[in-house]
Amino acid sequence: MLDISSRVRVHVETLPAAQNDMGVCDAFEQYVPVGKPDTMNAPHPPKVAGIDATVPSPAHTVASVTASTSPTPPANPRSAPGALLQDRLAGWVSDLTTLHELTERLARASTLDGALRELLRAGAALVGARRGLVTLEPADGLGPTPTIGLGLARADLGHMETVPRGSLPYGRILDGLPGADDGVAEPDLFAEKGLDPRHREVAARLGYAASFALPLAAGTAGRLGAAVWLYDEPAEPSKRQRHLVGLYVRHAAEHLARLLELERTRACMATMAEELLPSRLPRVAGVRLAARHRTSPHGGGDWYDALPLPDAALGLAVGSVTGSGAGAVAAMGRLRASLRAYAVMEGEDPVAVLSDLELLLRLTEPARSATALFGYCEPALRRITLAGAGHSPPLLLGERRTEFVETSVSAPLGMLACWEAPSVEVQAEPGETVLLYTDGLLHRTGDPTDRAFARLHAAAAGVPKALRRDPGAVADHVLRTVLPEGADTADSGEDVVLLAARFE
Repeated sequence: MLDISSRVRVHVETLPAAQNDMGVCDAFEQYVPVGKPDTMNAPHPPKVAGIDATVPSPAHTVASVTASTSPTPPANPRSAPGALLQDRLAGWVSDLTTLHELTERLARASTLDGALRELLRAGAALVGARRGLVTLEPADGLGPTPTIGLGLARADLGHMETVPRGSLPYGRILDGLPGADDGVAEPDLFAEKGLDPRHREVAARLGYAASFALPLAAGTAGRLGAAVWLYDEPAEPSKRQRHLVGLYVRHAAEHLARLLELERTRACMATMAEELLPSRLPRVAGVRLAARHRTSPHGGGDWYDALPLPDAALGLAVGSVTGSGAGAVAAMGRLRASLRAYAVMEGEDPVAVLSDLELLLRLTEPARSATALFGYCEPALRRITLAGAGHSPPLLLGERRTEFVETSVSAPLGMLACWEAPSVEVQAEPGETVLLYTDGLLHRTGDPTDRAFARLHAAAAGVPKALRRDPGAVADHVLRTVLPEGADTADSGEDVVLLAARFE
């Protein structure tokens, strides 16, 4: 026990108010005069770690307060203030430890969806609730505007959306109504006389009787949205719980603002890349086409194209520009547009097309290199004349064979003073599919090159017979099989492009 001399007077009643505005050490130094007590024989306050699901007030603190207000005086009056101070400090250390662990877990969430779910879980633990939801509605109106629930199914969220917005606590926050900045508490919904009938019906249907809502606002981005936690019985968070969850939500809002900006950038890059690629594939007699494109969040430079040419021919191309970001996407757009022009003029000679493209790249993009594969396709003859510049060989798959097309080894565009490589011809049988792809498909596997090629070959050979008539189904099967679980949609630095052409 902390033995404090009568010369030292500690204002224990003012310490709880001080903890809201200063750290534990600052509060202690302000209210304890400088000086050394006569004796100091108590152990250090215990370190309390971990996360309590409801974050209740420490039992020893409650007991101490009860003892201090009891009409029966303590056995040792000199030790009562010290014991109370020690309990207060232990409670503060517990709160700070809890907040530290919760904010660390939030910082590990690298996606907007993951951060919103972590915010709901942590907030529910801090206010003692079981369910809740968070909705984003940035003040600038640029989106995104997701709504995520904790312990609420999609149908439950749909029911809540039928309630008039102004009668919901988080709706009043999103509308910017006065008095909602510090949170909106509804301790007993069914005891409120002015409760909207639809709100009462939905609350009864979902089984919640009280709620507590807080705004999500960042200093730089302004209002981001609102979070609300739902209680199964009439309840409301205590003053201490409000203080803790308020500190946590303020920190979380800054983290969400950064992730929101990152999400917008990714969406912008993906939209830009998709708009630079064909909006639809041409229909040419004798061949069916399908394409699959997975854009990197960083904005990669992989592309594909299918262009009708004179004499019922078809130009097929895939390629990749080095680098990532807006510069790589823009360079990809310029390169693809140039290749279309060269293909119209001299598409029957793929080597000439790539030679012109290499000259243009060297003159206009001297700091970049690119790989490309261009094929002059004659559907009536089921023949493709191919030329490649540092690109992976196409894959030919049918009922009797699955093999890589042997193309000549050549350097990427922009690497040599003058590029040129011989072309090769591929003669397909009826029902066979030629699969063109970019290196990102191999790189996303995480395997060495030889094993990645073997995995691709095995995936193509294993396409079920029922799917072989549809080039889109073939491409989807290859994607699912080649890439590890989740790698098809993961935040990888590599773009993935597949272009499948099936001959009738």
